[in-house]
Amino acid sequence: MMKFTALSSIPALANSLPGPDEEAYEAALARQNSLTKPQGSLGRLEELALYMARWRATYRPRIDTAQAVVFAGNHGICAQGVNPYPQDVTLQMVANFENGGASINQLCRVNGAELSVVALDLDRPTQDFTQCPAMTESETLDAMNRGAAAVNRSADVLILGEMGIGNSTIAAALATALFDGCAADWVGRGTGSDDEGLARKITAIETGIAHHGPMDPMTTLATLGGREQAAICGAVLMARAHRIPVILDGFICTAAAAVLYAVDPRLLAHCMVGHASAEPGHQRLLAAINKRAILDFDMRLGEGSGAALALGILRSALACHNGMATFGEAGVSEA
Repeated sequence: MMKFTALSSIPALANSLPGPDEEAYEAALARQNSLTKPQGSLGRLEELALYMARWRATYRPRIDTAQAVVFAGNHGICAQGVNPYPQDVTLQMVANFENGGASINQLCRVNGAELSVVALDLDRPTQDFTQCPAMTESETLDAMNRGAAAVNRSADVLILGEMGIGNSTIAAALATALFDGCAADWVGRGTGSDDEGLARKITAIETGIAHHGPMDPMTTLATLGGREQAAICGAVLMARAHRIPVILDGFICTAAAAVLYAVDPRLLAHCMVGHASAEPGHQRLLAAINKRAILDFDMRLGEGSGAALALGILRSALACHNGMATFGEAGVSEA
């Protein structure tokens, strides 16, 4: 079982965790090129099948078990008035997930994912990062370890999502600190902030970053992040240890995982992004981490909803890859 004991140990994982299996990739590519279709005619479906082959280390990857995890946390930055809804909504939405009433429940059910929800000390929000670091190193490591422990090591793919009032501000703060630019480049309306709320978000981020100064990526996670962001990082790393490809959700989830990219881009190589969020910072963030989303449906709900929807596309890619006949099997001439 992977256990994180120091933030300073994370960069070394890029050299010790499993990498892509190029032999499986080449065998999968040979199969793709022999199927009864013009080469490349299924576009990104072919790319996704090859991606899965590379990380599952088999030329005919399958999805027998798809796991979805939603991590939930509360944030001290809400003291700055960045949230249009009270923090009680986080706990209420966790109950809604557990009772099967949210969008993510429906999308997991129809696309065949097993959903679990991990509530991270909702009665104990992080600190206000305009005043002090949001989390201590110990708190950050605890959340990372809880994220890692939530991963089903037998899963074939992992879907990650989040819930937390105020966490669109957290995501924009992480993106600003990690990838430069001004806070206004990254801030969006989240759950419905008005113009005054948007201005408060920008001010809070600028104040926090100025207060703490330059930081390495893992210290940035502790200083500006939240428990659900740290848990997402822990889950991503645990998945990598077991060759489980990850589908990240939208802006908030991607911003959390982008901490690992800033540590070392190799740490995010096994991750796909399920959809391009309508949050204005997401396209900019995707460019910064060199990822292309599977879907672009103008969604911005969070919860893992876009990632769960993308699971259906991934299943379709593997159905074609594994189920189509080759030219030889079908008796179809390649010439």
